Amino acid sequence: MLTSSIIETIESLMRNYFIDSPSTLLFLAHITIVVGLSIRVIMKRPATGVALAWLLIIGGAPFVGGVIYLLMGERRISHQRLVAIGKSRHDRRQIAQHAIDAGLTAVDWDRHTPATFQMNQLGLALVGIPTVRGNQFALFSDTEDILRRLADDIDAAQQCVLMEFYIWNEGGLADDVLAAVMRAARRGVQCCLLIDALGARPWWKGKQPQQLREAGVEIRPALPVGLSRAFYGRTDLRLHRKIVVIDSKIAWTGSMNLVDPRYFKQGAGVGEWVDAMVRLEGSVVVPLAGILISDWSLETDETINELIARFELRLAEPIGSVDIQVIPSGPGQTIDGLLQMLVALINSAEKEVTLTTPYLVPDESLLRALRGAAGRGVKVRLIVPEKVDSLLTRYASRSYYDDLLEVGIEIYLFHAGLLHTKSIVVDGQRAMFGTVNLDMRSIWLNYEVVLFVYDQNFAMDVKRLQHDYIEQSNRLDPQLWAKRGFRDRLAENTLRLFSPLL
Repeated sequence: MLTSSIIETIESLMRNYFIDSPSTLLFLAHITIVVGLSIRVIMKRPATGVALAWLLIIGGAPFVGGVIYLLMGERRISHQRLVAIGKSRHDRRQIAQHAIDAGLTAVDWDRHTPATFQMNQLGLALVGIPTVRGNQFALFSDTEDILRRLADDIDAAQQCVLMEFYIWNEGGLADDVLAAVMRAARRGVQCCLLIDALGARPWWKGKQPQQLREAGVEIRPALPVGLSRAFYGRTDLRLHRKIVVIDSKIAWTGSMNLVDPRYFKQGAGVGEWVDAMVRLEGSVVVPLAGILISDWSLETDETINELIARFELRLAEPIGSVDIQVIPSGPGQTIDGLLQMLVALINSAEKEVTLTTPYLVPDESLLRALRGAAGRGVKVRLIVPEKVDSLLTRYASRSYYDDLLEVGIEIYLFHAGLLHTKSIVVDGQRAMFGTVNLDMRSIWLNYEVVLFVYDQNFAMDVKRLQHDYIEQSNRLDPQLWAKRGFRDRLAENTLRLFSPLL
């Protein structure tokens, strides 16, 4: 009897003071969520650092951490979009096959190193886009010159002007480009603009989108955001590409958004953004156009074949002697194709490799590739802006400096603005140039486009540009850097834990 009484008393206490208490119910709910989402994270098999960061957030921020993970924790794409991406990938491969049949991919590999041919094979195997021969380029680093030349090319357009950008910002010479697009549309040129819904959010709320529509320009927001869309896919997957294609003859790409730096983010305290773009003619227009119309197709009901017919797109004639491989990336399009290409490029270095990036939050494999290159005697130089517009990224980036400095990598802090150019030059022979930052968001979450250019002249032009950046930079002194305070170290290393999510 006594034992039964004690048991009843304990059950009553549990029921009245523990199980039925709101705090206990909340605790049990939190544990259930943590266990359930932790199993989900583990079964998704992300990179170890990414998994640990999410487990920390889920466990350390009750309920809120779980909501953040469900919104942002996976490269989650709606089934409808995933099917459309699969079809567009198939259509792009058909375009690549047409280029192969026309001889645009008949590269003379005897004039390249074996490492270059292997990179071509890697890109072809993982992304499905081969290197194309017969191209010429003009590299531009003066933003005012870029905007003026772009407006001139649009004014000369006769058939189509196709553009996609992450950001479009009103003001200055960017308005001259806008005016050129409207003039082209009024004279009957097919003009289509695909602009990221979130990156250009202030612009979408302004007057210019309506002005473009009234002039006959077709515009679409890429990857629209909204509460309802969060149930079907991640809302922070962004179109970070910058591509312009004009009349199947000319293409532009690079790091620059459609902005005049004198009128863009002037209150951010980082100075004007410093960018570079390349103007291209020749066979490379074909894969760039294919990527652009694939992106347009995803936001409309038009198929790629319909767009090719409507815009009168055709294979571009080979011009020049430059060989270029175009590598797009993004959730649903490639798993790790771009990352593999970046690592392969760095690993191919025998003498020197110089990199520029505005945001340095490298994947573990990239960090190891850089350290490994320096360890085997390659001169590695990294140029980053002294100030960036994201406080979290600024501190997370600095946490990697010790890893780089200890193996002899030279780090230069650019002080003449926010250096936004994304480039890598290896041995003065091969170069990467495009939209990808050396951070995990760019590599894993954004839709990017990158040129791997297998040409000494292009590599030397970019190398000279990088040298100009070094001239406007201060080299980081390892001894002085080692003396920074404990508070800075703590902030850097704490935010490094969240670097996979930045």
